[in-house]
Amino acid sequence: PAATSLHPNLVQGQVRPLLKAPLKNIMQRQLGQRQAGLSTSGIRRMPLAVRAITTQPVNITVSSGRSVLLMPDQIFLDKNGNKIKPMPVDYGFRSGGGRIYEELDGQVPESFLELASTNFQNELKQMRVSFRFNTYYQDYVEANPPKNAMDEFNVSAGQALAKFWGGVDEKLEAAGLLPKLEAPVSHLDQDRSEFAAIRAKLGRLRLDNAAVTRYEAERQAKSGGDFETPLIVKVPFYALCWVLDVVYDNRPIPKFWVLETVARIPYMAYISILHLYETVGFWRAGADLRKVHFAEEWNEMHHLQIMESLGGDGAWFDRFIAQHAAVLYFWLLVAFYLGSPKIAYNFMRRVEHHASDTYSEFLQSNRELLETIPPPRVALAYYRNSDLYLFDEFQNGFKSEPRRPECSNLLDVFTNIRDDEDQHVLTMLACETTGLNRPASSEKTTNGSGTGNGNGTQ
Repeated sequence: PAATSLHPNLVQGQVRPLLKAPLKNIMQRQLGQRQAGLSTSGIRRMPLAVRAITTQPVNITVSSGRSVLLMPDQIFLDKNGNKIKPMPVDYGFRSGGGRIYEELDGQVPESFLELASTNFQNELKQMRVSFRFNTYYQDYVEANPPKNAMDEFNVSAGQALAKFWGGVDEKLEAAGLLPKLEAPVSHLDQDRSEFAAIRAKLGRLRLDNAAVTRYEAERQAKSGGDFETPLIVKVPFYALCWVLDVVYDNRPIPKFWVLETVARIPYMAYISILHLYETVGFWRAGADLRKVHFAEEWNEMHHLQIMESLGGDGAWFDRFIAQHAAVLYFWLLVAFYLGSPKIAYNFMRRVEHHASDTYSEFLQSNRELLETIPPPRVALAYYRNSDLYLFDEFQNGFKSEPRRPECSNLLDVFTNIRDDEDQHVLTMLACETTGLNRPASSEKTTNGSGTGNGNGTQ
């Protein structure tokens, strides 16, 4: 902002952290490093020119209807000038610079070997902590005790595995082969009571697998039955559902994080194959299709970061499961798309249908509690930004007004995510059956979205 009286942390369309040094100093330091032959990868990029408001405290009305007095750095100003109170903390394992719309977003990565080495060291430490201090059991199993024989077996097997590898780690540390490991200490809940209160509410969110199954059956009954799917698609799909149901029973946020990690992978696989076809000259009519799939992947990436900001990626074991499953499903979907794009789209339609049903049941079971939790900042920056980048590209069936979601609390956030999944279902149905049938760019409406005919095509 040009005026010095404006607060630099409250900006139109996002809330970004304060720069540690003036931009002029950063650019001068970067120039000096370049002249000295040093790396500049750690230098922050120039922020966008944005509009800020006064530094004085502001009275706003939160979703519960009560009025609260907030400082400017605690307020999100959306595209219409509405002031929204965001979630005051990011509970994710990769918070801060790893979150989109934050100050470090957009930096060029280091080499593969450097990134792999850094990530391995970080995850190795987290794995040791998980085994040695049994953090997974303390954080999740004690809060969600086993309810049947299968749960008992899983807990017993997990505890035996943790005890064995914890003992191995202690021996390697005693032999000097591993550095000394300190017990984890969390300072998060000691900073502000509001942080702890929201975290406690997130811990009370519940999801019943049996209720999701019933909801799915009711939805299929209303639509005239389940759609046809080849066995080659059903096997990996039900394997994914089984892992999510067994490992993440009544742990909705980590479950959603794993689901969103896998859900964005097929779109990347589709884009890769379409790009390959264009490069070798096999097929050159897929540019618009690639754009739609990128918009879908962009949308799923925001879902993923929302779940991360809620703490879904906090446990090492959950990250291990999700990331390895994502790599496996990428190559599986590449094989599907090479063999038959219709089969690949059928698989993704099942995944998106299951995601929509799961979120719908979750909303029904936790509606009142979700209304009391503020929205994460990444959700506000996506759904209430002045530029809904690619948001309209994957919308189907909207005949006049474009879809513009509300985002005042966590109930709105999960409703938006559920509605996004419904749109993905329609897009996958169109790709599997009739094709997108999108109008030419010159024929699109002024808001950028195609006109919908209500049958899953644009």
